Amino acid sequence: MRQIVLSLLLSLTLSGYRTSPASPRESIRVRVATYNIEDVRSDDVSKPDHPRLTRIAREIRELQPDIILLNEIAYDWPAGGDGTAGLNAARFVENYLGGTTDSDQGAIKYSAMMPPPNTGLPSGFDLDRSGETVSAAPRLLESSADGEPGPQTSEGRAYGGDSWGFGTFPGQYGLAVLVSDRFDILDDDVRTFQTFKWASLPEPLRPVDPATGEWWYDDDAWPAFRLSSKTHVDVPVRIGPETVLHILASHPTPPAFDGPEGRNKRRNHDEIRFWSYYLDDADFIVDDRGVTGGLGPDEQFVIVGDLNADPNEGSSYGNPIGTFLFDHPRVNGDFVPKGDSDIEGLDSDDTARWGLRVDYVLPSVGARVAGGAVHRHAFSEDEAPSDHFPVWLDLELPVTAPVTAPVTAPVIAR
Repeated sequence: MRQIVLSLLLSLTLSGYRTSPASPRESIRVRVATYNIEDVRSDDVSKPDHPRLTRIAREIRELQPDIILLNEIAYDWPAGGDGTAGLNAARFVENYLGGTTDSDQGAIKYSAMMPPPNTGLPSGFDLDRSGETVSAAPRLLESSADGEPGPQTSEGRAYGGDSWGFGTFPGQYGLAVLVSDRFDILDDDVRTFQTFKWASLPEPLRPVDPATGEWWYDDDAWPAFRLSSKTHVDVPVRIGPETVLHILASHPTPPAFDGPEGRNKRRNHDEIRFWSYYLDDADFIVDDRGVTGGLGPDEQFVIVGDLNADPNEGSSYGNPIGTFLFDHPRVNGDFVPKGDSDIEGLDSDDTARWGLRVDYVLPSVGARVAGGAVHRHAFSEDEAPSDHFPVWLDLELPVTAPVTAPVTAPVIAR
């Protein structure tokens, strides 16, 4: 009798694995983070002992994220005759995350995806209305001994003001998605929106010069004007046998550094608004390869990035975070990451050292947030490697397909 019972239990267990759909209790845990590492440049990542990058790497290795977005890492455009580009993130991984630096922390192996940004790309138009069109990048000032980037110059600002996205050299302030080598980036399905036009949005907030009543961007520049100051990108990551998580990453322009026309405030608003249409699968959306539409209704996602907007304070135009993300029916914005230590002058949810919540990890509604925080305790003010803090969430994501074998998708113990 005992043998019969054991055989019956084993049969039921195996039949459950082979034929039954996934139950709500079956999930995959993933740690997702975002970190603005403040103007890291090509020369920086090529050095194995850059002091500021060593501290940045220490924070990342402390957190051990499975997926992390890095904002403000320069995109390296093709140089020389080999045509290679977008390798700075891989260089950062090799020199700082996968080796022996800070050997008390475990090395992490990541794959890197780095799309080309609009920052520092000459537009051919006088976008800042200075009276001249600047298309030649100036010479950069060298970084300090501690790795602080060289200060901006008036020549650099003039060049950046006429670029599609502000940057004092091509590729400045780029972004990269790093994914644990236990998961797979679906490279053929990555979608970028670097060239998507601002005018393609419904009712775009085209800025007006209040002094003259004229459009700030004239009828020649406006049809060509790109919405994204860097790029918007959808990076699908296979995290289980049949489970894909879409990383929706961007870094909208700050709603500042403009005049009464509010061109940056309006662009920030509409860069954030783009994601609401993408989640609605809007048919007017066209990516850089000509594929139309947004994200399918059953896809799981996380919106990540320095979005440069606080839902409760700051200078953003019309609260785009609350209006287009928190209130979207597909977004789970209920969990608010708090600082893991108190810093005088900062609210508990501030993600930047200058006192606003601007960095976000926002999952889709099917995900359960198992924890998360704003990582503040690693360095003193004098040692801080960036003006932002890393933000992370632990997500439990439902398995999205029938289980055909014992579940072997990674479940990470924290």
